[in-house]
Amino acid sequence: MSATDDKAPYYLPIQDEVEIFTQAHNSRLPVLLKGPTGCGKTRFVEYMAHKLKGPRTGEGDSLVTVACHEDLTGSDLVGRYLIQGDDTVWMDGPLTQAVRRGAICYLDEVVEARKDTIVLIHPLTDHRRMLPIDRRGEVVEADPSFLLVVSYNPGYQSVLKDLKHSTRQRFVSLEFDYPPRDREAEIIAHESGLDADTALTLATLGEKVRALRGSGLGEGVSTRLLVYAGQLMARGVPARRACTVAVTNSLTDDPEMLRAVGEVVTALFA
Repeated sequence: MSATDDKAPYYLPIQDEVEIFTQAHNSRLPVLLKGPTGCGKTRFVEYMAHKLKGPRTGEGDSLVTVACHEDLTGSDLVGRYLIQGDDTVWMDGPLTQAVRRGAICYLDEVVEARKDTIVLIHPLTDHRRMLPIDRRGEVVEADPSFLLVVSYNPGYQSVLKDLKHSTRQRFVSLEFDYPPRDREAEIIAHESGLDADTALTLATLGEKVRALRGSGLGEGVSTRLLVYAGQLMARGVPARRACTVAVTNSLTDDPEMLRAVGEVVTALFA
């Protein structure tokens, strides 16, 4: 979401996730989002940030997003000293900025971060709601409106990168999955501009391809990829070609699985 957009990001609620997230925010409870890649977790957080806090007001973004990775250090989150001319200046990291101004801080795929980095968030996830900055000898108390949100994909992570129970049990957890076919078709139609019937066919493709996960396909097709295919189709790319480049080729390199997914595409878009 652009910080300057007044229009809320599009999100289609599936269950009670909007209500639960709202009450967690009001109760100052950190939130964990669990679900497969491309099922709408990030869009949901963007939607909720706009719903609860509105667009940018001139004092900073209502949502601070950090894409976690294995090289993410504590300094990347909290901040570091930088040389500016002849001076050494402290620069807050994204987590510290969100804590100070009461934004939502979203750590996407948090298990990808180093274990010692994840431990830094613990004091923000209980009654203390504070962030120690050891290098400055400072403890920052979280603004009352601050909310910490993290996400991960349980089915994708290895045992070595799973969330520790000591971290997991600090969060209210919301389960996400791919939407039911009819609801997914609504999303595809809205995001791509396709007609309802074609969008439903793409949603059916998603349903059938996900059924192949037990037959050698590592990941089911995401709603995001189905939207990509729909956007290509809406711009005139033939349906089977759009599905090949946006779905089939993006899912696997295995020749047998490429053929299997291709056969599903052919059957639906003959």
